[in-house]
Amino acid sequence: MAAPCELSGWFPAIAIGVTFLKCLLMNTYHSTDFEVHRNWLAITHSLPVSKWYFEETSEWTLDYPPFFAWFEYILSHVAKYFDQDMLVVQNLNYASPATILFQRLSVIFVDVVFFYAAQECCKTVADNKVKEVLAKPSFVLAVLLVWNFGLLIVDHIHFQYNGFMFGILLLSIARHCQNRHLEGALLFAVLLNLKHIYLYIAPAYGIFLLRSYCFTSNNKDGSIQWRSFSVVRLIALGTIVLSVTALSFGPFIAMGQLPQVLSRLFPFKRGLCHAYWAPNMWALYNIADKALSILGVKLKVLDVDALAKASMTGGLVQEFQHSVLPSVSPLATLVCTVLSIMPALLHLWLRPGGARSFVRCVVLCALGSFMFGWHVHEKAILLAILPLSLLAVESQEDARIFLLLSTTGHYSLFPLLFTPQELPIKVLLMGIFTLFSFSSLKTLNGKEGGLLSSMEGLYLAGLLPLEVLCEWVYPLTAWQSSMPFLPLLATSGYCALGVTYSFIALYRSLLTPHRTKHKVKSQ
Repeated sequence: MAAPCELSGWFPAIAIGVTFLKCLLMNTYHSTDFEVHRNWLAITHSLPVSKWYFEETSEWTLDYPPFFAWFEYILSHVAKYFDQDMLVVQNLNYASPATILFQRLSVIFVDVVFFYAAQECCKTVADNKVKEVLAKPSFVLAVLLVWNFGLLIVDHIHFQYNGFMFGILLLSIARHCQNRHLEGALLFAVLLNLKHIYLYIAPAYGIFLLRSYCFTSNNKDGSIQWRSFSVVRLIALGTIVLSVTALSFGPFIAMGQLPQVLSRLFPFKRGLCHAYWAPNMWALYNIADKALSILGVKLKVLDVDALAKASMTGGLVQEFQHSVLPSVSPLATLVCTVLSIMPALLHLWLRPGGARSFVRCVVLCALGSFMFGWHVHEKAILLAILPLSLLAVESQEDARIFLLLSTTGHYSLFPLLFTPQELPIKVLLMGIFTLFSFSSLKTLNGKEGGLLSSMEGLYLAGLLPLEVLCEWVYPLTAWQSSMPFLPLLATSGYCALGVTYSFIALYRSLLTPHRTKHKVKSQ
């Protein structure tokens, strides 16, 4: 555990400043997720528990685990004091001023969990002896977490409750860094029952707790001392996980509704990709398929009438058949995902390196699942960026990868905000966050010049002309009507290259540990 650092002076200022900014964003554009959560408020408030996962008046049916349904239920009892009509299931697309005010305020309020978690994470970082606050790793980490560009636009413009749930994740990670493993396990079990996307990183938690908590000591060469296995600790962990799961799913099992709940949580008919937006391997695969189909038609090798008609960039979420390349099944994505994270899990098992090695494995599991998972949303990139922030302030190599991944991943979220009014907001906020990230991490590492190579810098610089082409040039061309998918395709394709490069760089850093040179020293 790192030496304790003093946060009382500047951390509240950081939190208050970002809260003020969130209040200024209340009247910005909100996505269909706003109606999704309003509908869930109505369902949990107006209907008995037995009907929550069957209600389908709206197309936005309840598809989060039971703990999140109860979270919406609790919020609904506050919402009724703002506007009772928002809690009527039949009031589809209801968005009165009072409803908007309540939902925006609810996201801001529950972000208190994220603030506390970020503060706890900062306490685990080894601060240097520099008196200047701006040059302290704990301060830089606080800003990278609390002012994270992705969370700002996804939660407080687009609209979701990611900050609340990422707060629980970061608090869980902080507890493991503080050797409070049972608390960390409890928090993660709760998190899984709030949003099942965190199953992406569950393997890292399982291996870490089994290897570094249930086995209490190692041999001199670092290998497992099998006799040190603690059955008591395993039972304690199992009791926590089973108790939380029983509390969450128990009522629905008792009502015989478990299959219905699971069918809502895992809707595999939604298709491989989410409208081309997630910059992962399948985006590149789909781009290759589309390019080959166009080339095949041009060369008269393929019959245009025989090609698949669905457009994966048109917002569709149903199953899709590729035109040239083999179609990808959910099982194939599962196999690819498991293979992509297996080296990280094996390394954590064979060469446990404490909490920081666990965090690195979490990032790799998140990225592996993002790269190869089924129907991955673009917002899932934050599951890798936020934990990587903890490593970035302590290692020059991790700082380099963070700059690549965060810049590319954050830019890939731009299509979420497609209205002209939000264009200057997203450009300005990302510009400020990116400039701070580059300057602060460079200062921490005391490196003259940049942290990136010339090729890496050139790649990131390419995001500027890409933005100009997508936002200003493309709307003036005839392609806007003939190829409406082009901006999304270009954005996801270009960003997929950067995310893939970052994934490979992280693995290179893991498998060649001498490259990960820590610059920050404990007091």
